[in-house]
Formats: sequence, C-alpha cells, structure tokens
Amino acid sequence: MTTATRTGKMHFPPMSSSPVILPVNRTLAIIMGGGAGTRLFPLTQERAKPAVPLGGKYRLVDIPISNCLNSGIRSIYVLTQFNSMSLHRHINASYKFDNFTPSFVEILAAQQTPEGSRWYQGTADAVRQNLRYFLERPADYYIILSGDQLYRMDYRQILRQHLETAADLTVATIPVNRTAATGFGLMQTDDDKKIIRFVEKPKDPEKLDSLRIPPELLHTIGLAPDADLYQASMGIYVFNRQVLKECLDNDFVDFGKNVIPNAIGKYNVQAYIFQGYWEDIGTIGAFFEANLNLTDEVPQYSFHVPGAPIYTHPRFLPASVVRSARIDKAMISDGCVIDQSTIERSIIGIRSIIKPGSTLKNVILMGADHYEADIPQSAPEIPWIGIGRDCHIENAIIDKNARIGDGVVISPKGKAPDSDGKGYYVRDGIVVIPKNSVIPPGTWI
Repeated sequence: MTTATRTGKMHFPPMSSSPVILPVNRTLAIIMGGGAGTRLFPLTQERAKPAVPLGGKYRLVDIPISNCLNSGIRSIYVLTQFNSMSLHRHINASYKFDNFTPSFVEILAAQQTPEGSRWYQGTADAVRQNLRYFLERPADYYIILSGDQLYRMDYRQILRQHLETAADLTVATIPVNRTAATGFGLMQTDDDKKIIRFVEKPKDPEKLDSLRIPPELLHTIGLAPDADLYQASMGIYVFNRQVLKECLDNDFVDFGKNVIPNAIGKYNVQAYIFQGYWEDIGTIGAFFEANLNLTDEVPQYSFHVPGAPIYTHPRFLPASVVRSARIDKAMISDGCVIDQSTIERSIIGIRSIIKPGSTLKNVILMGADHYEADIPQSAPEIPWIGIGRDCHIENAIIDKNARIGDGVVISPKGKAPDSDGKGYYVRDGIVVIPKNSVIPPGTWI
C-alpha cells in the first residue's frame, strides 16, 4: 500500500519475499479514454476528459500511463472516442520509445468494422470491440484502467496479489466513509478478500450496514477496527486472458454495472485494497480541489517521487520569469512571465503571461499552446493571450489560450453555483472561462 509522509512524498512498501515472478512483460494495459465528460463541461467542450490539463503542465492521461511505465508495464493501449484530437496529439508527442524494445503506447479510436458500426456503449463494449487487437499480443494478463483519475499506484502489487491468490479477476477497491459510499459500487468480501457480493450505489441504510468492512479485515490492512468504512470499486481490474474472453462473450456494456457482478460466483474474484490517495476527476469541483491541493504544504498527491516520475510532453520551454511579484502557495509552470502581480494558492500553466497589477487567488490558469509571437497577429482591439493589467480573479478556472483584457474582474460571488453567462460558466461555485475565450477590458464577471 502506498503511504504519504509528512513531506508529501510517497513510498511503496517492499515487495514480499514470495518467489512469484511478476509477469509485467506479459501484461497489457488498456486505458479507457472516457465518454463525453458532461460533468467536466466546459473543460471537455473541445477535448476528451483524459486530455484535460492537470497541475500546470500535465494531462490527466499522463497519470495511468506513468503508473504503467513506473510499474514496468510497457504495452499500453488507449481507447478513445469523444473529442479525441488533442488526446491523440498529446500521446503521439509524449510517448516515443526506441526500436529495440517491445514498448508502445497506441491509440485505438472507435471505428466502423464489418462486425459493427456503433460507438462504444460503455467500458466493456469498448474492450469487446477491440478484443481482437488485444488477443494478437502475447499477453496473459490485462489490466484495465481509467484515463481520468488522479492517484499513484504500483501495479506490480496488484499483479502480485492476483498471482498469489490464483485469482481469475482482481478488482482494486479503496476504503471510503459512509457518506461517500452511496456514490460508488461497493464490494463485500470474505476473510480471504474474495468478493462475494457487489451492490451499485446503495442508498438503503440496512443494505449499507451489511456491506461495511468487518473489523477483522480492517485490522489486517492496518486500519482501526471500529472504522465505519466500505470497499468502493476504483474501476481498475486485472483479468486473466481466458477469463476476459469469457466475461465479454455477451452483450454487457459496462464492467462495473454488468461484467463484474456477473463474474462474482462464477470465478475467483479478489479485491485488492488500495489505501493511497485517489481522486476520480469527475466534476469541476473535484478537478478544482485536486489541482489546488497540489499547492498545499503537504499535498495529498505529489508529482515528485524519486524513481517514479510522471511523464508528459517535453516542450523545452525556457524557465519562468518573475518580476516584483508576491507569490504564496502556487505552482508556476515553464515558460511563464509574471510581472508585479499577486498570486495566492493558484496553478499557473505553461506559457502564462500575467501583466502588472493583477491578483489571482484560488485560480487554475491553464496557460497557452503558443506564445503570441508564434501565431498570426491578433486584431489590435483583441487582448493578448494571458491576463491583462489590473485584473482581479478568484475561484476560477481560466482555460488555455484565453485572452483576459485589462481591468477584468472574475468572481463567483453573487452567482448561482451552476449557471451560464456571456463568455463564462459557473459550475460547483467555480467560474470557468472556456478555451480560446476573449474577455474584453473592463468586464465584470
């Protein structure tokens, strides 16, 4: 299990002394590219969920890919469908391997075939439609991952448990409290962590009580025996080759709702209980808090772990320039120019330009894809890319390539938690300025 130290660094426990040989070279990773991502709108207006920027310079899809590479899994497919152009471009630019190892990160986009012309109907349907490609590879095990979650996991641990328990299918779970439990698919296990029951988002108090993790199991995983916790599915699965074929020999469209419940009782389905930080980036609120938490003194998630970096597109940008600015609890990405401004608890993305007199508080500024000088000259009346002079912005997400004119004020104060306005959206009490927006000078939002 992964644990966080007071310095924010993550440490993996030592491998057990078992003689089991980990089959990372015979494991194929399948990363789900996600659907329309309506709950992350407008960040998904022009991109897929896994392509949403994260932590100033990364994308969400970098998390599962980096976890795979750091775990020794170097055969990776990413299944895409919706608004996938920027995701394809990012993966192609970021993950290049030499010609002397069988390593790859390949994209499988939804396509018409003689067998069918449907879009992916769900996670299981997406894997089924591409199963012939997966079976062409000499893999004995398949690990299925989500492309829009923030966590750090050593997949060798779940593979080791999968082998040691002779499992046909292993489901990664995470302990959650009673309040959060109603929003997840919950697992009930026996003393050997074999899953004996699955319930999707239970609301009935008696049913919830029956799914509580028993004190004996809590004690074995190092948690307080009296804790009121439940095993929630993380959407991470390890299948044996033949079992995956058999589990998809039907019309089931989703792993969590259909395939996993159907497999319980037919196969040896085990639970791998993960106890590190994990966040499902499903809403604007969750995305906002996960990013700003990175600026805290002891963040719940850290991009820096010795020997296990998070990979992304190497851009070779210059170091950022900061002139007479006051900065407190902020992450400043490469290639920025910050001039006589105040920045508090904010994420500043690549190539961000912030002009004198501006204040940013609790802001995710995603930066820009290009410098102004690298693209055709804008009309004189259009503000330059970045934040103009004397702006005040708080509790907001400014998407890429936004042009914020001088004297602009952006704040959710006085607005409904979920509403739309001219040139902006409010979601979960956070103002979102969409990609490529132009906010004229003097605008109050």
